[in-house]
Amino acid sequence: MRRSMFPLLFAVLVPATAHAQAMSKQMDRASTSPALAPELVPVKAALAKYADVTAALRDGYLSTVGCIDYPKGAQEGTVTFPPGAMGVHFLNMANVGPKLDPMKPQILIYEPVNGKLKLAAAEWFVPEQLAGGKAPMLFGQTFAGPMDGHYPVMPKSLRHYDLHVWLWKANPRGTFAPTNGALKCPAGDPYTYPEGGDAHHHM
Repeated sequence: MRRSMFPLLFAVLVPATAHAQAMSKQMDRASTSPALAPELVPVKAALAKYADVTAALRDGYLSTVGCIDYPKGAQEGTVTFPPGAMGVHFLNMANVGPKLDPMKPQILIYEPVNGKLKLAAAEWFVPEQLAGGKAPMLFGQTFAGPMDGHYPVMPKSLRHYDLHVWLWKANPRGTFAPTNGALKCPAGDPYTYPEGGDAHHHM
């Protein structure tokens, strides 16, 4: 009797184990993928190709190399940067102008993970002189700014408004927060640039 029970137990336990593993994977994805408003879902889908960095380069997004980090947060004018990082910015100057296209962000943001770049967010960016004297709006959100450029990946004189949208990397502070406490810049890396407070830059 005992031997005859083994096939039955195996038949019951294997599907249950496989189901548990599938559920675990779904929970892991849910914990790292942000829940998005319906209007952001098609934007995320349209930009998904940029998970491949070479696709971003082919379309004119050029890396600023540095990983921008606000380890202690900062207050710059009217803009508050909570502790967290922004990541590595890829800027497409062809998309910069007074008009905003939800499908054409000026900046793509990547997180360095184990020597590779993982797509984390998109950023819409308008230089102050092109904004017409008021903060732009997109997705029902008012852009932060104006603020100085994030030195050293851009000159401080490049004052601008911007809106970060964490489409791929869940952000504990929300989809539109400027920094992400869950994103990490490699500590001690020569291309990690701490911003704010008494941070200093190593070149």
